[in-house]
Amino acid sequence: MGLQDRKADPARAARARVERLDWDLVRGFLAVAATGRLAAAAPRLGADVSTVSRRIERLEAELGVPLFERGATGMTLTAAGARLVPAAEAMARALGELGVALAAVEAEATGVVRLTGPPGVIETFVAPALPRFYARHPRVAVELDASVGYADLTRGEADLALRVARPASGELVAQRLVATRSLPAASPAYAATLGTLTDLAAARWIGWGHDLAQIPEARWLATHVAVGPVLRTSSFSAQLGAAASGVGVTLVPAPYLPRAGLVPVRLGRSLARAKAALPAGELWLVGAAAHRRVPRIVALWDFLVDELTQPWA
Repeated sequence: MGLQDRKADPARAARARVERLDWDLVRGFLAVAATGRLAAAAPRLGADVSTVSRRIERLEAELGVPLFERGATGMTLTAAGARLVPAAEAMARALGELGVALAAVEAEATGVVRLTGPPGVIETFVAPALPRFYARHPRVAVELDASVGYADLTRGEADLALRVARPASGELVAQRLVATRSLPAASPAYAATLGTLTDLAAARWIGWGHDLAQIPEARWLATHVAVGPVLRTSSFSAQLGAAASGVGVTLVPAPYLPRAGLVPVRLGRSLARAKAALPAGELWLVGAAAHRRVPRIVALWDFLVDELTQPWA
């Protein structure tokens, strides 16, 4: 093949472009492809919207094709973009496998482990327990992401996750830590004032913001309590603080009560139906199957199993 033929070889030119690609550009592409919006992709990437937009524009310029159609409702993959997704996902998996191979050289648990989970669990149970973890594993650092969003563990957005539902993906491994139930709870003083409730509307209730109207606790409140809440907030810690100060009654998973200074509010026999419908929940520890044997991840996994099954039992 002559020099002129090599210059004209489109496959060779495409490979050369791929070899020069910045991985951050591909990560940005996958995040926007998955969410359909720059604003939704930005938190996944730890970047602002303008940075994500520039990454997409740069990737399109380097590849020489448009990957998305921009519209008022978001970003839609073009035909070229849709063809690129499987290869980009394979690239993400390959990098994850490379990370596992590199981590396998650890002689002991060392490095950084990233854990994501619901704010209430992270703030109330995980963060206070970390001194015991560091005493066992002084060379491991932990990054905590207290978020209601789901990090994609298969793409390396976090190493471990605490979730309220078992994941369906076969690329993930999961262990149920506990099954629990939410209870109406209040400060000791306000609970004593209420006594045994025979009418849920007789109490002041703390509810959820409209963005969380579909969670089981919010639906229970909407179904069984005839009056609106005196306080709405999507912040779980704000709910606990308000309830502890006597603002009203809120639904709280049972293990939080002693930590938050709350006590159960008694429900009378006339409220048996509402009591039976109190939301039940689970807490799962989840990780990428490919990373399960990395020493630092094993260290935090085993620690969380030990720690979180105790207060939730």
